[in-house]
Amino acid sequence: MRHTLSVTVENEPGVLSRVAGLFSGRGFNIESLNVAPTLEEGVSHMTITTIGDEHIVEQIVKQLRKLVTVIKVVDMVEHKAVEREMVILKVNAEDNKRAEILRIVDIFRCKVVDVSPDELSIEVTGDHGKIEALINLLTRFGIKEVARTGTVAMKRALQV
Repeated sequence: MRHTLSVTVENEPGVLSRVAGLFSGRGFNIESLNVAPTLEEGVSHMTITTIGDEHIVEQIVKQLRKLVTVIKVVDMVEHKAVEREMVILKVNAEDNKRAEILRIVDIFRCKVVDVSPDELSIEVTGDHGKIEALINLLTRFGIKEVARTGTVAMKRALQV
């Protein structure tokens, strides 16, 4: 099962290395990793996506909480959350296929960010499922290159 971990850490040298080392040292894989400073001085937010069963992820969370520089760890699977990823795809787009590709781009609410005579660069933002569905649809045209940001996530506001 896919898990997204929201990890708040002290922003100091070596934190990223210690967190990544915790995963690799125990044979866990990081599917995506996104790190950025928060509004609070000296604090950063990591969004880590990994795959594993409940027991494995529970062990990861416990190990993360033991690190001195980790302030908070939340498994977003346990909460209603908004998750997004941004991807830029470079796709073969010869004249006879361009209209069909542009229809798919429109359906998925993507944005064409670069055009050349034989290819299109497409920007898409969405959850993991949307990104994978678009990639699956565009694969038959020939995807030349993919750049992904990795997942970012935030708990949803409490609904009244």
